[in-house]
Order: sequence, then C-alpha cells, then structure tokens
Amino acid sequence: MGQKNKVFPVVGIVDSARAIRLAEGLGRREVDFLEWRADGLPGIATLPKVRVPWILTARHPLEGGAGHLSATARREVFLRLMENASLIDIELRSLPAMRSVRKEAAAAGVGVVGSFHDFRKTPSEAKLGEIVDRASDAGVDILKIATLTSQPGDVARLLGLFSRSTLPLAVMGMGPLGYASRLLFAASGSALNYGWIDRPNVHGQWSALALKKALNARR
Repeated sequence: MGQKNKVFPVVGIVDSARAIRLAEGLGRREVDFLEWRADGLPGIATLPKVRVPWILTARHPLEGGAGHLSATARREVFLRLMENASLIDIELRSLPAMRSVRKEAAAAGVGVVGSFHDFRKTPSEAKLGEIVDRASDAGVDILKIATLTSQPGDVARLLGLFSRSTLPLAVMGMGPLGYASRLLFAASGSALNYGWIDRPNVHGQWSALALKKALNARR
C-alpha cells in the first residue's frame, strides 16, 4: 500500500464543557474518533450524539486522571456510559480492577484499548517489551503507549515497538520531541493519534484539527 493510501486515524480529546460544544460540530473530515475523558467530565449520564465514534476513558489518577476518581467510581462511569462507545480505554494497571467492565464490553462488542502513560520518561527497551507482553497476555485490542520524549533515543525506542508488537499500537510522544514524534509514529502505523480540541493536555500535543490536516498532507 502506498503512502498516499494510508489512513492516519485522529482522535479529538473531549475533556471540558467547551470541548463538548466544539466536538458536536466535528465530522469525519476533522477527526475519526472523539475521546470522552470521563474523569474530567463528572456527572454526565450519557455520551452526547456526535457524527464520529466515541472512545470512552476514565483515567487513573496516576496516569493523568482528573478528579482523583477511585476504581469503583471509574468502574461505574464505564458501565454507565459504555452503551454509546465504540472503544473503551483502560490503563494496563487498571485491567484487574475492571474485569466487570471488560466483560460488559465483550458482550456489547466494544473494543478495549489497554494504555500506559509515563509523564517523566520513556522506559527502557526491556520495560517497553514487558508492557507489550502484558498487553498481549491481557488480550486487549489496541495497546496505547504515551511517554515523555526528550532525546532522540526515546523516540527510537518507541519506534522499535512497531516491529516488536503483534498488537495494533497507538504510540505518542510528549514533551520536547512530542510534535515531531507524533507525525513519525502516525506514519509508522500508529492506530490512534490524539489531539486536543479545547486546550493541550500535555506539552508536545497537536490540536486534533491541525494534526488531521498535517497527516492528510502526507497521504
């Protein structure tokens, strides 16, 4: 398949009231998915109707979650909102506590993204290999890895995952090399490529609209 035929799926992050309003006007030309950050949007009983599929997550506090939600609270959010989602995102560390959520997802035909976030560094090659193995053993549908990329070696270690993993990967860098690395990872086959709608979540993150435009220019 030639580069011009590749698809670079872009996910717009919905994490505020303003992001909700902006997301309601977006379609397939702007984003391929929208991610509902339930940890930052408490008390909403259902996902808004939009023109693209939803990814639902309720982030663990140690991996960037807002609101310091307990496992019980996050579990309840998943079960309450999952009905209108195409994918759910659960951190690898949270998978044991979310068994009931995964069971419901399987019954409903909702895919599971197993995620790992490190805001301080990019782990060693050996550690990244362990993360891939954990995700494979857990049976998730997509493995998402987001780490701080400060040096070219950080980007190189993440890039090496594409030849190591049999799982679809969503890989992204944060920090000084975040912007450049996200284009590289998308071109290398990253299954999901995230951007902000209201405001950046981390340094090195594109807006979803700018990322979609940049990636389409590569086709």
